[in-house]
Amino acid sequence: MDTPLTLDWSQGLDFSTLFDLSNLFVLPFWILMIVVPQRQFSRRILGSLIPFVVLVLLYLYFLSGSLNAETAQALSNPKLADIARFFSDEAAAATGWTHFLVMDLFVGRWIYWEGQRTGIWTRHSIALCLFAGPFGLLSHIVTQWIATAIAARKPEPQSAT
Repeated sequence: MDTPLTLDWSQGLDFSTLFDLSNLFVLPFWILMIVVPQRQFSRRILGSLIPFVVLVLLYLYFLSGSLNAETAQALSNPKLADIARFFSDEAAAATGWTHFLVMDLFVGRWIYWEGQRTGIWTRHSIALCLFAGPFGLLSHIVTQWIATAIAARKPEPQSAT
């Protein structure tokens, strides 16, 4: 039987708990962008940069716990084997995952605001960005190309003279 989660704030949170909380932290922003993108409260919340500040601070915390002289040296001149060894450590994996969370959310938010600005449908690209950031970005680029091509083929309305 699992024991209930208890947090001892005097000792700080362990990486595993912070990792779990960081995954939960980003979900409301993704839900707003995908489920209710046109709502005013979605725009207001997604207009804030505070979520990125929180995630970057968490990233810095994880990074400070995963870097030492050896890992700093390995990352300064990265080789694939060195990176693989670095990410085999839980603290380093949490650092890398938080990096993904920050950057994927940032790109997803950019796609969201581009959709708001241009009127191009973005839900599919944002959902893809949530699960595979670069693929979501590619999806948005292709969607934008297609929407632009369709708009260019529409005939100009004739004005009555």
